[in-house]
Amino acid sequence: MTEKITYVKNTSEFDELLAKEQFVLVDFWATWCAPCRMIAPVIEQIADKYDGKVTVAKVDVDENQELSIRYGIQSIPTVVLFKNGKVEAKEIGVKPLSSFTNMLDKHTA
Repeated sequence: MTEKITYVKNTSEFDELLAKEQFVLVDFWATWCAPCRMIAPVIEQIADKYDGKVTVAKVDVDENQELSIRYGIQSIPTVVLFKNGKVEAKEIGVKPLSSFTNMLDKHTA
């Protein structure tokens, strides 16, 4: 587990993170979700590659149902890119690293 990933514990912590950081990539996941575990190494690679440019966070949908409802998360994994606190882009399901880097490069350039 990389220290470059922020594990969001509650809604207020999430809101503070969005208010503080320009770009936040959030992985909505759950511990029981096999596809979520499959993309975990990809999320870690992103955290390393975009360190200092994009804040990477994980939100456990079981522990933060309010956030799941707020952002319409209906299937996991769902990875959402926020820019200045607003949803900028979204990827749903297991995707290769290139899908996420393309999304990030397009929206953070």
